[in-house]
Amino acid sequence: MNAPPGLQRLARATGYSLRGFRAAWRHEAAFRQECVLAAVLAPCAFLLAENLAQAALLLAVTALVLVVELLNSAIEAAMDRIGTERHPLAGRAKDLGSAAVFATLVLAAVVQLIVGYQHGIEHGHV
Repeated sequence: MNAPPGLQRLARATGYSLRGFRAAWRHEAAFRQECVLAAVLAPCAFLLAENLAQAALLLAVTALVLVVELLNSAIEAAMDRIGTERHPLAGRAKDLGSAAVFATLVLAAVVQLIVGYQHGIEHGHV
């Protein structure tokens, strides 16, 4: 007996997603570096946060960096597939993807600093 169509689609989508994660890990140094950073920051979220909402916020901005890096890598791969010759629009697409990653890293750093500062104030370290 075959699985219902919705479950088949979900299983295929899960497989494609896992393949994407493997490709990002294998081919994207920035993704690997950000995964290592996320592995360090995730436990710190629970040490630094004053409540579950802060922990969720810290985890969310950390995960957002990975999501945006995956999208940036997809843009770069698509542009490289289209052609290797320099084209202003391809360059702009890659630059915009890079800017999105940078903006997300800055957002994550600002959130980490604000929560860390609040933690320091509440514990008399600032």
